[in-house]
Amino acid sequence: MTNSRREFLKVLGSGLAVAIVSRDAAAAVPNLSRAFGGAQPPHGSPTPTDEIAAWLHIATDNKVTVYTGKVEVGQGIRTSLAQEVAEELRVPTATVHMVMGDTDLTPYDMGTFGSMSTPRMGPQLREAAASARELFLDLAAARWKVPRESLITQLGEVYDATRRHRATFGELTAGRLLVEKVRDDAPLTPAADWKYAAGIAVDRVGARDIVTGKPHFPSDLRRPGMLYGKVLRAPSMGATLQSMDAGDAASVKGAVVVADGQFVGVAAPRTADAERALLGIRAQWKPAAGPLPDSRDVYDYLRRTPPAPAGGRGGEDGYNQARPVEKGNVAAALATAAHTLERSYTVAYIAHVPLEPRAAVAEWTHDAGGDRLTVWTGTQRPFGVKEELMRAFGLPDERVRVLMPDCGSGYGGKHTGECAVEVARLARAAKMPVKLVWTREEEFRWAYFRPAGVIDVKAGMTGDGTLTAWSFDNYNSGPAAIEPMYEIANQHVEYHPRESPLRQGSYRGLAATANHFAREMHVDELAHVAGLDPLAFRMRNLKNERLRAVFQAAADRFGWGKPRAEGHGVGIAGGFEKGGYIATAVELVVDRASGSVKLVRGVSAFDCGAIVNPGILRNQIEGAFIQGIGGALFEAIDFDHGVIRNAHLAQYRVPRFSDVPDIDVVLVDRKDEPSFGAGETPIFGVAPAIGAAIFDAAGIRVRSLPMARGGLKSS
Repeated sequence: MTNSRREFLKVLGSGLAVAIVSRDAAAAVPNLSRAFGGAQPPHGSPTPTDEIAAWLHIATDNKVTVYTGKVEVGQGIRTSLAQEVAEELRVPTATVHMVMGDTDLTPYDMGTFGSMSTPRMGPQLREAAASARELFLDLAAARWKVPRESLITQLGEVYDATRRHRATFGELTAGRLLVEKVRDDAPLTPAADWKYAAGIAVDRVGARDIVTGKPHFPSDLRRPGMLYGKVLRAPSMGATLQSMDAGDAASVKGAVVVADGQFVGVAAPRTADAERALLGIRAQWKPAAGPLPDSRDVYDYLRRTPPAPAGGRGGEDGYNQARPVEKGNVAAALATAAHTLERSYTVAYIAHVPLEPRAAVAEWTHDAGGDRLTVWTGTQRPFGVKEELMRAFGLPDERVRVLMPDCGSGYGGKHTGECAVEVARLARAAKMPVKLVWTREEEFRWAYFRPAGVIDVKAGMTGDGTLTAWSFDNYNSGPAAIEPMYEIANQHVEYHPRESPLRQGSYRGLAATANHFAREMHVDELAHVAGLDPLAFRMRNLKNERLRAVFQAAADRFGWGKPRAEGHGVGIAGGFEKGGYIATAVELVVDRASGSVKLVRGVSAFDCGAIVNPGILRNQIEGAFIQGIGGALFEAIDFDHGVIRNAHLAQYRVPRFSDVPDIDVVLVDRKDEPSFGAGETPIFGVAPAIGAAIFDAAGIRVRSLPMARGGLKSS
């Protein structure tokens, strides 16, 4: 770790620290190492999990402190991870304090994304807690000279059946710091036996503080003597700075102008001063060479542009080299099918629109070892940001620290550290701490977007509606959840990475939203061709019992098949990804005069294994449903000649209160299955269910996301 072992123990104070070197961890949880980056971290970074690394500290006052590189961005993982630790220790959740996303104190972690925190970090922390629990039994048995099996742990204590011997965890440490390895025989508590903390709708940690405005998010932070920064932005994407004159900016009292190659920024004692100084900079820019596609022709561009090279800007991080899936003989199956259907679907670029824009505070200090940089920032990848800072300033690992206060949402949009690097440049030049908060316009223009995409689908089936052939080609948006969950003997499934005209990257669910939209819309249309009810058609072609169960649960709660009001339409869709099974049904009404769509109600049934916190899970599903409405109906980025044309919330519509229907959530608690995440999968059924309901209500097939921006138009 960045701190030496001695320094790290000083931070912990007296008590018990449990360090993990478990030979069986990876076997117990598949691909567990990916929770910590998969590959080894850069030289000098905190120790990876196959070496000793401290995760858990129990002080003499029984306070439990847990260390994890995962971060809280509103999804509730601070609470649910604390519950899992508390359950294994047999203590109340309120006694567990989480230290998250501090690169000096927590083990290396690739980042908080991909719904990995619950299925991968959860078991790791449970293993640490169970090892601590078993160690306390050993200590007590040795102290009291009694059989270990006669002892009980409960509510932070160890005692025997007679209660003649009794001690708190803190008393057992006796002020000593004990470092132990994880025990291979430390049993994890089965979900069916959870009773202390896990499986309960515990209130979110800090919930009262959040609604009363007490927490300090990154944009709220202040440091002594802090200045406020602003950055000069190009007028269009790809434009390069040719010259600048900062004379007027330098005249602003207290302002510092920083010019470093293509980077130009200012720092001043007040935000208004920084804005005034920025306006005083006169810059000359050279536009990007060559024609740039715009929103009107981007789909043709994605079809005809050459494939993205390895490591290029494909649809999703790390997915450029996804391999095609080939099963059976698609051409032969299509030739003999009773019915075939071929359609194309498009998905627009959309913005993350986090509640809190990118924000960071940087502070430089100097000691005998040289310069040291500390940055507080809202990011899903503290260690990734640290690596960016190390590269930008040529600093060794031990001279950079990144801290991640809980921040105002990310949705996959806060993986990169550009704001942190910018503010660190300003702070170094100003020789003072500096805070930089991106404006909403900067978020729209200079953050990355959910990838646009074109998806071609061709399917064949028998006369009774049994799918026999499936061809699916995704251009640019990505391969997440690209394979069908339906039983189809003959398949061709392929992702075609493309060089994107816009900066693009992760968004809640990656391309699984696009792929579920195209697949489920196509399936709904196939059901219509076959003359079958859309739910019955799916059940005919589904064997996965868990997916069948959520479809049935959603249909039962929704009242699928029952009469509905005149002019109302209903739709159902679902799927699987990241260990979660989702089915969503909606009812809506279409205003035929204006083409507007009004959702009336929705039901989502979700199975992600054993539920750690049903309250937080319900929040995640409801939030995904609401966010999914925007991408389904009206969110899209307009761009032309390298300029984002709708870079304000007055122009870019996100869901409003008036757009939200009655939402009913059905939680399918599978205590016989491992717990998986819920941050992504619940969004996938929303758009195709809405699309199916639009057809049911108005007879219009819309195959492009968004479907009702400016009114319904068939495609």
